[in-house]
Amino acid sequence: MKKIEAVIQPYKLEDVKNALKAIGIDGMTITEVRGHGRQKGHKEVYRGQEYQVDLLPKVKLELIVATVRVEEVVQTLSAAARTGKIGDGKIFIYTVEEAIRIRNDERGEAAL
Repeated sequence: MKKIEAVIQPYKLEDVKNALKAIGIDGMTITEVRGHGRQKGHKEVYRGQEYQVDLLPKVKLELIVATVRVEEVVQTLSAAARTGKIGDGKIFIYTVEEAIRIRNDERGEAAL
């Protein structure tokens, strides 16, 4: 099993969720986060004062999937989140040793 963690633009969340649902991926955790990568934020003007906004709003998705589905999920997620502009986000993949469903002690992929 693998954990796929993606940081994307907030306005792309619905597109990503719909694309993942279309390939049968239902379970995910979504968190609103703030951060920046290479874009380093931007400047804004408020009441005549210019200030630097260096932590931009993003959305983090976390999914646990069977190893054989990783590439399919990554390609789908990437295509749905891509705008082609700086700040589209990142995808990280981790190995998951075990998954356990609390309700009935199912383990491994059956717990997903």
